[in-house]
Amino acid sequence: MNKNEFIAAVSESKSLAKLELSKSAISTVIDAALSTIEASLKKGDEVRLVGFGNFYTSKRAASKGRNPRTGEAIQIKASRLPKFRAGKQLKEQVNTGKK
Repeated sequence: MNKNEFIAAVSESKSLAKLELSKSAISTVIDAALSTIEASLKKGDEVRLVGFGNFYTSKRAASKGRNPRTGEAIQIKASRLPKFRAGKQLKEQVNTGKK
């Protein structure tokens, strides 16, 4: 599912039907939610959505690598990686849901 398909699915949600939101309004809300998560992760904060899961960052240490094309040794910089850990409720829904 890509972003446009996701927005369409959210707009067809029964719980949002009574609000009569346009797809552009839903898109704006989704963009704002994602940018808020991104900003929190940039600051090093964790975002916990109870029942859904946690967004957090982990540190990757600097390491040595090799350029596959030339075989030359290179230094890979240390970095932070965004990660997601699914919550209990999401895991249960995925495992009991229909395919």
